Amino acid sequence: MAGLSSESAASPWQETDQTALRLISATETAGGAETLRLGLHFKLKPGWKIYWRSPGDAGFPPEPDWSASRNLKTAVVHWPAPSRFSVLGLETLGYEDEVVLPMTVTRQDPVKPLEMSGIVRYLTCKEICIPYSADVALALPEGSIKPSKFAHLIDRFQANVPGDGRRHGLMIEAAETTDDGKDTVVRVSAAADLPFAAPDLYVEGPPGISFSRPAVHLSDNARKAQLQVKVYGLKELTDPPAGSLAGRPLVLTLVDGNRVAERRLVATAAGAAVRLDGGGAAQPIVLILALAVLGGLILNLMPCVLPVLSIKLLGVVGHGGGESRIVRQSFVASAAGILFAFAVLAAALIGLKAAGMTIGWGIQFQQPLFLIAMTLVVVAFACNLWGFFEVRLPAWAADWGERSSHVHGLGGHFLQGTLATLLATPCSAPFLGTAIGFALARGAPEITAVFAALGLGLALPYLAVAAFPALATRLPRPGPWMATLRKLLGVALAATGVWLLSVLAISIGPAAAAAVGALTAAGAGLLYLGHRRPVTAGRRAPIWFGAMAIAALLVPGWVGGQPAGNAPTAGIIAAGSSQMLERLWTRFDENAIPVLVAQGKTVFVDVTAEWCLTCKVNKTLVLSRDTVVAALGRPDVVVMQADWTRPDAAISAYLARHQRYGIPFNAVYGPGATAGMVLPELRCSTPSAAPAAELPRRRPGDGGGDPPRTTGRSKNRLNFRASSIICWRPGIDPGQGEDR
Repeated sequence: MAGLSSESAASPWQETDQTALRLISATETAGGAETLRLGLHFKLKPGWKIYWRSPGDAGFPPEPDWSASRNLKTAVVHWPAPSRFSVLGLETLGYEDEVVLPMTVTRQDPVKPLEMSGIVRYLTCKEICIPYSADVALALPEGSIKPSKFAHLIDRFQANVPGDGRRHGLMIEAAETTDDGKDTVVRVSAAADLPFAAPDLYVEGPPGISFSRPAVHLSDNARKAQLQVKVYGLKELTDPPAGSLAGRPLVLTLVDGNRVAERRLVATAAGAAVRLDGGGAAQPIVLILALAVLGGLILNLMPCVLPVLSIKLLGVVGHGGGESRIVRQSFVASAAGILFAFAVLAAALIGLKAAGMTIGWGIQFQQPLFLIAMTLVVVAFACNLWGFFEVRLPAWAADWGERSSHVHGLGGHFLQGTLATLLATPCSAPFLGTAIGFALARGAPEITAVFAALGLGLALPYLAVAAFPALATRLPRPGPWMATLRKLLGVALAATGVWLLSVLAISIGPAAAAAVGALTAAGAGLLYLGHRRPVTAGRRAPIWFGAMAIAALLVPGWVGGQPAGNAPTAGIIAAGSSQMLERLWTRFDENAIPVLVAQGKTVFVDVTAEWCLTCKVNKTLVLSRDTVVAALGRPDVVVMQADWTRPDAAISAYLARHQRYGIPFNAVYGPGATAGMVLPELRCSTPSAAPAAELPRRRPGDGGGDPPRTTGRSKNRLNFRASSIICWRPGIDPGQGEDR
């Protein structure tokens, strides 16, 4: 056996020419927990594969033997959804490149250390197949539970383990067997909350039986699917009913990108088969791209885009009375800057995802260096608007701009579009979460396509002016009034810089953020001095730099006594209901949610961050309303807040399990919705006189899906409901049909 190891919560790699395998743990110690999360971590050379629990036409899955372990009661392997491979006419199911098979491990004695030691037998194939066995061992000592650096990696693959589908909005409704005299087929009906993109179905049945790739037919705007698979090997079934699948148990695994669902059911006999083709699967991808364009367009109206709108407005005014050709070229340059910035974001996310790191919309605002850079950029833009300095582009860019634009040159407009994108990223909008969640859970082509569509949506106002230059040329010609407008827009950008510093204070502390602010303000003052008195500015520069140094030392000392404020209640607290709301929040604990729900409580989860302006809008306009605070303050309601201002692996994993990669994110859990009901990114609140109703308890036999609609009341007396538009309506009885 391999030597026991607890270093970094992972066993040593067991390597071959084609594969590498190790045992990893989500925690560095065993603590007092009876159940622990581990994983078998495989890495495969290009082209080599290992197999799923049901390998298909050939192969066998990894088979661990833990009989040599100590203090081990059970070890259950969970299987992420596989990929389908076709080799020489054989259909197999498995994994390539990298996979973690999550494991739930139970100890015999929760107060004793766990020593995992075993042999893992597995088969890897390319043109040839090679069986291997590897010795893996890992010791987890006692001690307080602390997440390991592998927790997120295990969570990432655990999120792809099929469940009942409720979390992903999928439902496998029924399975029928039919025989048209030539082929025996299994026809499966499925439904989805969001349109299907490219559904696939894996069927497991009696030993000796195999199933083909499904033919897929989509209907109801791609929210309904019928999948038909051929059955082979029925002659092997000799027990009654011989040669038939009717009445036999099947395991169905439905996969649609990052959405997965699994259901065990008994196939029923049906009439003549309906022939289906595989067409129509690509249509929902077009719908996702359309949602991305719409989300990018709506992003222009979000509050975090005030600086963006300021830059746009100034650009439009600056073109007042200009030639149509110049207007068109300038606005196309700004649109190109937006598309370029989205391309850079997509490339960065693809690279981070390939490296196994956390990815998401707006997470760059968790990084202090990015916040500092953005603060300097927006303050520099503000100083430019105030006339403290003029941007001098390189000679080639200046020549290019002078030939084409009468304001800042095409290079300047390109940079404005790029800045617009960067400042828009801490916001969310309707349809944005759906499109980004779809993209980030897929591969590089989908990420590229969706982010290009988002950029197109954000750039549409620019492109509209470029297509119809008269929109700009009909504005008043430039005049003295523009100086006042420039100053006002500069104030808007400076306010953005102050907001960025407030976010930075949560990451690095108020003292350090104050130092950055003092240096930035002193730099702006130096630019002002150079603008007002250019002759004496050079002589006064040493004095000014000395003042900058003193400010950088004194201001942090004045602020340093204040707490950093990274608790969930950090931030500016308004009076009245907002103060009451802040007192209600408890720290986010995902493990406590099922316990609280089992006690009959309703749990409301809010994932927020100081850099998320859409979160602030939701808090001000919805969560802080008297009616909402009163509902959240009931004794049978628990409200949890997860602060994602700084990187947090547990929060990232929680979002990934709900197929979300950005915030705001809100979910409600209750006895009738144990998997949670995810609310839209933006919400409005409408007080209702209707009696509040609890999230209804699920009755035996209800199966998966949304909670049944009922008008019954009980002690919980709280219902959160997301309508089909962007409103969240607390206190509406599900039976009253309030969808709009």
